[in-house]
Amino acid sequence: MIEIGLDKLHEECGVVAVYGNPEAAKLCYLGLHALQHRGQESAGIATSDGRRLTAYKSMGLVADIFDQAVLQKLPGSHAIGHTRYSTAGDSALLNAQPIQVDCNKGQIAIAHNGNLVNAADLRARFEQAGSIFQTSSDTEIVLHLVAQSREKTLPDAMADALRRIEGAFSFVMATRDHIFAARDPRGFRPLAIGHIPGKDGLPDSIVFASETCVFDLLGADYDRDVKPGELVVVGPEGMQSHFYAPALAQSQCIFEQVYFARPDSLVFGMSVQQAREQMGRYLAREAPVDADLVVGVPDSGLTAALGYARESGIPMQFGLVRNHYVGRTFIEPEQRVRDFGVKLKLNPVRRLLVGKRVILIDDSIVRGTTSQKIVRLVRDAGATEVHMRISCPPTTSPCYYGVDTPERRHLIAARKSVEEVREFIGADSLAYLSLEGLRASCGDLEGESSYCTSCYTGVYPTDFVDVQQIRPAVAVK
Repeated sequence: MIEIGLDKLHEECGVVAVYGNPEAAKLCYLGLHALQHRGQESAGIATSDGRRLTAYKSMGLVADIFDQAVLQKLPGSHAIGHTRYSTAGDSALLNAQPIQVDCNKGQIAIAHNGNLVNAADLRARFEQAGSIFQTSSDTEIVLHLVAQSREKTLPDAMADALRRIEGAFSFVMATRDHIFAARDPRGFRPLAIGHIPGKDGLPDSIVFASETCVFDLLGADYDRDVKPGELVVVGPEGMQSHFYAPALAQSQCIFEQVYFARPDSLVFGMSVQQAREQMGRYLAREAPVDADLVVGVPDSGLTAALGYARESGIPMQFGLVRNHYVGRTFIEPEQRVRDFGVKLKLNPVRRLLVGKRVILIDDSIVRGTTSQKIVRLVRDAGATEVHMRISCPPTTSPCYYGVDTPERRHLIAARKSVEEVREFIGADSLAYLSLEGLRASCGDLEGESSYCTSCYTGVYPTDFVDVQQIRPAVAVK
């Protein structure tokens, strides 16, 4: 068997929540479909009928986990859902979310997008005091903090718990009669609020989601983002906003705009499509090259390629076609085929490439092995020159805020110069978008930054980032 994941960084998960709709489970299911790109390892839904919570989760894709019979067993008018991508060695049903517990504060289900950088320290303290954990997920720590809080009301206990964790988090939580949503004070991960207009005099349904593409599918209107440091509570009394902590210097994950989010979403209030096209335009200004055509690497490089083509005046062609129906593993033929894994996912359109000087646009180079194979694929299809252009700066440092990043020693740009990377991947030329160009593409004003760029700079917005203290003991989403 051969592993078929292209050499990309992976977002850890997506979350969705629905309040006040008799088809809450079905709407959650559809929302998870829209967020499937954020995690393909497992998925789950927890619902409440006003008396108790019911949850169902399993390994696999959303469409394979939920059918009509399963959804009928998830009654209630409010629900939360989660789709997950796990780190290596952490693929287990016990870590699938939502995580549900019965505690002294009642029944609580929680789903999380992000990573808690002080998780290992908190877990060690709880275990020394005799606490028992059901999972290896950092998300469960929040439930222990809520259960042990001395605050008398659940919103106050949740706010108390949120003040004691550090890192990146966008949570949705369900109780018997409420939905809670919260973002960390630095705003690392996105979380949007929308509503489905009520019909025939019925009240609106409230929806939370990691990306606004969920709202498009559900027929919901986008209202705003959950603000950094905000805890939103939705219940019979309506929607209330609490700020459990003041907002800190903003550290929105810039890789959401570069790669993670769907281009049809608004993330951090900005169109992802617009940001990526701007990246391509800035890249064309910073790294022009004389060529015959621009080709984007599907799917994430296509919008930047469009921007590059429009800015440079060089025509864009779909010179690579992606097969979207390849699973994570595949049986390799006994007679080994060179670049077999990439060929399963990408196939060149030879008629367009033969005899042409090609500008190949991709969103990132991580280890470099996949870029090497793609360059070779385009050359073998007859291209006379292959110029690689990357719509973000070199990835030189691991992320500790909810992105499955290789260790620094496995990041090719951390070990090699741009010229050495070019030589390794076999391109005629190689250029990356500058950090200034990336920030400008995402709407940052000169001299100001609301984005986290740690993966490019190695400068982290939190004090505690020791990955060795995080991953062996506590698994991220």
